[in-house]
Amino acid sequence: MFASFAISSAAIFVAELGDKSQLMAMTFATRFRAWQVLLGITIATTVVHAASVALGFGMGALLPTEWIGLVAGIAFLGFAAWTLRGDHLTEAEKSKAGRTARSAVIAVTLAFFLAELGDKTMLATVTLASQHDWLGTWIGSTVGMVLADALAIGVGLLLGKHLPERFIRYGAAALFAVFGVWMIVESTFGLL
Repeated sequence: MFASFAISSAAIFVAELGDKSQLMAMTFATRFRAWQVLLGITIATTVVHAASVALGFGMGALLPTEWIGLVAGIAFLGFAAWTLRGDHLTEAEKSKAGRTARSAVIAVTLAFFLAELGDKTMLATVTLASQHDWLGTWIGSTVGMVLADALAIGVGLLLGKHLPERFIRYGAAALFAVFGVWMIVESTFGLL
């Protein structure tokens, strides 16, 4: 379980770097208290990643792990390309983050829940859960996401708009590519 926790925490932390939800976290942090934003993120992430883990665990029980690893490696290469492309908040997303004032935790929870459905961190969690312990993956992926978004909130509050976004995006993409190649090679040798 500890290995699953460590792998999932690291992978999802990296997946979240430069992601749209990090930008949302920074935007919400300019409007609400940091603890409210973090609590909303934690609630949404816990629910979305529980569903992701269930989906991945079910796939892992039905399919041979070597093929899942090969598909996962290809998916991670796709995540690298997705990360290089970058995410930007639309005007509607900026507006939603800026105008909701009544219940910060509910607003953040709903926004993050919707933003994470089908996002690369959700897909990465499905992939990880298909090969690793479900509980460690669930806790690790949730912790990794919350830590990455907490970092975004803190850095956003300290540095404002002077974030080295391109550096973060390139570094995260490189790590995804390394993980992807590693998974492909490992799975290919398992198939031989």
